[in-house]
Amino acid sequence: MLDFSKIRTFPLAQRQNLHFHTDFIRDTKKFKPWPNRKFRQLAARVAEAARNKKGVVVQIGAHVVKTGQSLLLIDLMRRGVITHLAMNGASAIHDFEIALQGATAESVAKNIEDGTFGMWEETGAMMNRAINRSREGFGRAIGRLIVREKLPFMDYSLLAAAFQLKIPATVHVAIGTDIIHQHPLCDGAATGRATFHDFKIYTESIAHLAHGCFLNFGSAVIGPEVFLKALSIARNLGFPVHPITTANFDVRPGINHYYYRPAKNIVLRPVSLGGAGYNFLVDHRVSIPSLHHLLCKMLKADE
Repeated sequence: MLDFSKIRTFPLAQRQNLHFHTDFIRDTKKFKPWPNRKFRQLAARVAEAARNKKGVVVQIGAHVVKTGQSLLLIDLMRRGVITHLAMNGASAIHDFEIALQGATAESVAKNIEDGTFGMWEETGAMMNRAINRSREGFGRAIGRLIVREKLPFMDYSLLAAAFQLKIPATVHVAIGTDIIHQHPLCDGAATGRATFHDFKIYTESIAHLAHGCFLNFGSAVIGPEVFLKALSIARNLGFPVHPITTANFDVRPGINHYYYRPAKNIVLRPVSLGGAGYNFLVDHRVSIPSLHHLLCKMLKADE
């Protein structure tokens, strides 16, 4: 087998980044929300769940961070709307890099040609060290790392905010899918243990989601599969988990596009015992600011 200990890494400062913290959306007070009737129905259901102190689990893919939505989700966590944040491994990496240097992402097409894609020393070394020694899960390990080290842009980090607010933030990975698995310090057993610990935390939140909401923004494979398995475990252990409201957000507006996993595993199957499922094709730069704007308006009316 190949000797992974000989993998060459490079300083993160050498990389040309594609996304920057300065592009993050900070406020939606003047934002004109998406005028979609079903979307407003969903927002009303999320607001109702928040009013009644029911769970609102938000699950994201990497494009949510790259399109600059983190500060809006952090605000919803602080307002007590989001009770659990879940993400895939790529989301955690982008979140960490934003906290570390205020920038993230690279040209895959260019860097794959010479084997430099993903070979960034600080990202791989710092994250893997935190994961390898953690006994509290992947998400909390990275959140703790960012806060403990007082990384320069930690205020932009979802995982740091969740750690500080004591809100569950879980990271769900498949070995070999993320750039930190390319680093010589990656320990597959430690990574598996950390993400499995997060799966248990996640399943606990799903088990108590009756009358609550589950929103998936852009996770097309890992997220829907993890959700379905967690829901099955919860029901197997005696938690009926219904009625619930579920929603899937894909990033390809205006296209008759169908993803099997999100449509079946989030929108249709989980609500068969009661509730409602929604499927939206809209850019995250529209959906998340719209949701933030409407929720702030709806919940302010209750004050």
